[in-house]
Amino acid sequence: MLGKQNKKSIKAVDLFCGAGGLTYGLQQSGIDVLAGYDIEATCKYAFEHNNNAVFHEKDVREVSEYELKQHFKGADYTLLAGCAPCQPFSTYSRSSKKSNNEDNRWNLLSSFGALVSSVKPDFVTMENVPGLATEKVYRDFLTTLYNNEYSVDYSVVFCPDYGMAQTRKRLVLVASKISDIKLLAPTHNRSTYSSVKDVIRHLPELLAGETCKKDPLHRASALSSINLQRIQASLPGGTWLDWPEELRASCHKKSSGATYPSVYGRMSWDDLAPTITTQCNGYGNGRFGHPEQDRGISLREAAMLQSFPETYKFHSADLQLSIAALAKMIGNAVPVRLGEVVGKSINQSLSKMHMSH
Repeated sequence: MLGKQNKKSIKAVDLFCGAGGLTYGLQQSGIDVLAGYDIEATCKYAFEHNNNAVFHEKDVREVSEYELKQHFKGADYTLLAGCAPCQPFSTYSRSSKKSNNEDNRWNLLSSFGALVSSVKPDFVTMENVPGLATEKVYRDFLTTLYNNEYSVDYSVVFCPDYGMAQTRKRLVLVASKISDIKLLAPTHNRSTYSSVKDVIRHLPELLAGETCKKDPLHRASALSSINLQRIQASLPGGTWLDWPEELRASCHKKSSGATYPSVYGRMSWDDLAPTITTQCNGYGNGRFGHPEQDRGISLREAAMLQSFPETYKFHSADLQLSIAALAKMIGNAVPVRLGEVVGKSINQSLSKMHMSH
């Protein structure tokens, strides 16, 4: 952090803020996030309840330079964050051969770049799937930053290297107009990685379809009788190949099915969780089986594996959201810990700048 004599305020706006994972992480590192923008109205409660910031339900393509400059009034330093939805750049979407024109989310990064050019914040950050790095839209975004004289650092981050217990890989970029900037060096290595046990072992036991009385987010999806039998036959870290023949899905019995060992899997206590996705509540959607209880992971467990604190609220008591809506919010979130890494990277670059002056 900056020394007291150099303590300057950094005001930030979080575009594509979702449930507030990035904002929460930035605020934990001492950055003052004033506002978040997102088109998903269901994110408003989670964003505002847990963060000292205002939610604006608005398409980023309609956000104006004037609007952002109003938020930044009086700031010593400014940060614009833009973690655009990653689906168009994911491996799955690209393999489904959807043309760029069919998915108008492709131009969200260009819209973000245009706002950077007009507002010229001191700092910029974005996070996305690794596949974005090979796309022209990303190269164009980098060109925008270089043309506006930003120092830029980016890399594909393996989340366990920063203390998260899931195998998520993300492209993370930080840029500064006023100083050299580098992403914070990894804080963990293979011998010090967090495990599933470290993060969720202490939570109360649940049955499939049950909700914890003390924590409404600690709720697990119901299982069909066949899937209940399947999870009972599943070994931690194993695959559906461990099941008796009669429990196997017909698609898995075909020769092509052998390439899908990562669905219907149980997590292992001493290992990392898989990447938490928007379908993380479904036992059949990935390796989302609880390590020992006969159910998929709960929404709370998914959120904690995304590095949200156990106290983070995603919906109010009087507005119950569907499990699918909450899983989408959690899976789409920027992990809180990555927000902290970005915030600390920015603080570090400012400290070095002040020390050299």
